[in-house]
Amino acid sequence: MNEYAYDNRTVKGFIISSIFWGVVGILIGLWISIQFWKPEWNIPPFFTYGRLRVVHTNGLAFGLGVGAIFGIFYYITMRLTRRPLVFPKLARFHLYLFNAAIALAAISLFAGMNQALEYAELEWPLDIVVVILWVIFAVNIFATIIKRREEQMYVSLWYVIATVIAVAVLYIVNNLSIPAGFFKSYHIFAGVNSANVEWWYGHNAVGFVFTTPILAMFYYFLPKTTGIPIYSHRLSIIAFWSLIFAYLWTGAHHLVYTPLPDWIQTLAIVFTIFLIAPSWGSVVNGYYTVGSDWEKMRTNYLTKFFILGITFYGLQTVQGPTQGLRVVSQLIHYTDWVPGHVHMGTMGWVTMTTAASIYYVIPKIYDTEIYSVKIANTHFWLVLIGQLIFSITMWITGIMQGTLWKAVNPDGSLKYTFMEVLVKNYPFWKMRTLGGVIFTVGMLFFIYNIAMTIRKGKALAATA
Repeated sequence: MNEYAYDNRTVKGFIISSIFWGVVGILIGLWISIQFWKPEWNIPPFFTYGRLRVVHTNGLAFGLGVGAIFGIFYYITMRLTRRPLVFPKLARFHLYLFNAAIALAAISLFAGMNQALEYAELEWPLDIVVVILWVIFAVNIFATIIKRREEQMYVSLWYVIATVIAVAVLYIVNNLSIPAGFFKSYHIFAGVNSANVEWWYGHNAVGFVFTTPILAMFYYFLPKTTGIPIYSHRLSIIAFWSLIFAYLWTGAHHLVYTPLPDWIQTLAIVFTIFLIAPSWGSVVNGYYTVGSDWEKMRTNYLTKFFILGITFYGLQTVQGPTQGLRVVSQLIHYTDWVPGHVHMGTMGWVTMTTAASIYYVIPKIYDTEIYSVKIANTHFWLVLIGQLIFSITMWITGIMQGTLWKAVNPDGSLKYTFMEVLVKNYPFWKMRTLGGVIFTVGMLFFIYNIAMTIRKGKALAATA
């Protein structure tokens, strides 16, 4: 079987597309971080914070994240099943439709078409396109797994299957809407039921877009890049099933201190705390895998990405459940602490692991070596420093905001006005922008390295 039989063209297409949409999302993120402390950077009607913020989150979650997931899942699935995709032409159509959908999503969100559900803002015509995209993906993935030539199913395939099924269920249920025209629809659920379904979807979208797919990449590429077999296959399977069992019950921890029934909040908090165990099952598995040769942290640049990535995953999966507790939530909810938590996961765990996976895949499918290990190391340190400045700054801001909002005078009146608290945020918001600039420069090193690697591979192929 040659490499072309593995349909590398579709994999390349998705990876390059995801990098493009990632650049768009990161630059918009940088822009809106400036809007916090320089309000004149809000340019109505299309470039206000309210519109740019949804383009930023959708661009990175679905353009960068899902685009990379499509490409890398096709790459992983073909190799773990030891057969090409069953429907390669369908995969190519999937690639074109994906890019058209992301472009239309960006245009519609810039235009203010928004059904006001976080991470599910797209109006109903685009929701239908998303479902078609996912069905195409599911058909190709499941057909390839069913017709596999490898009897054993490695843990990454279990995470692939969980991602495909869970995202389909979550997206369809949460986006059940009643159209009120071609550009407007209303959630079929109302009131507290709408909020409960929305956060059942919202939190699990994080779980099945930013957790299970990235764990599939981690379990596949860590042994490949280090040359060390995974420490415990049994632990990886136990962690998988317990994570899947617990995750779907946790969304209501976003609704602590709301009209949602108290028992639902408590149930969600209990399952949220339980999630620490399966999450750390994968963290421990990763550490013990590299534990037989820690020297690789110094000599193998990709090991640094994967181990720091899983470290941020471990930290995030302690911080997340902890902030679901009522005593912690009453201080940090609705403050900058929460986006600080999210960005540690997305900029640390997701971006580092995905970038390392791409660093491995691109040289393989272009039959060459990475253009520059030195540039890859520079990329690593810049995104690490940028991410730390970004997240830590927001954690400090969040605690400060929560404390000042709760401060009262002896007569029970609020001690600080809204404007007084707002002004105290400015130095930290400027630091956030600095962290974002450093992170963006790091990602530009990554893009340059990948572009030069592709060029090097094409030059070698031309002279062969």
